[in-house]
Amino acid sequence: MTYSSANRGFPAGNPIANAIVIIVGTLAIAASIIIGFVAFLVLASIILVMAAVVGLRLWWFNRKLRREPRPDPDSGDGVIEGEFIVIAREEKDPR
Repeated sequence: MTYSSANRGFPAGNPIANAIVIIVGTLAIAASIIIGFVAFLVLASIILVMAAVVGLRLWWFNRKLRREPRPDPDSGDGVIEGEFIVIAREEKDPR
C-alpha cells in the first residue's frame, strides 16, 4: 500500500475517529504542558527555599563574626612566649 503526499494526514478514514484522535492528542499535549509547568514551579520553589536557607546562614555567620571582639595585636594575645635551648647536632667524622 503506497501513501501519497495528499493522504498523509490521519490514518483512519473515519471522520469520528479522526476527531477523537485530534481531541485526545490535544488533551495529551495540554496535560504535558500543565504537568511540566507544575514540575517547573516545584523545582523553582525548592531552589528558592535552598537559596534562602544558605543566605540566612551566611548572614547569621557574618553577624556572629562582627559581634566577637577582635584580638588586639599590641596586647600580646595569641603570642606564645617561652624559653628554648638550641641543641647542636654532633657532626660525624667524615673518615
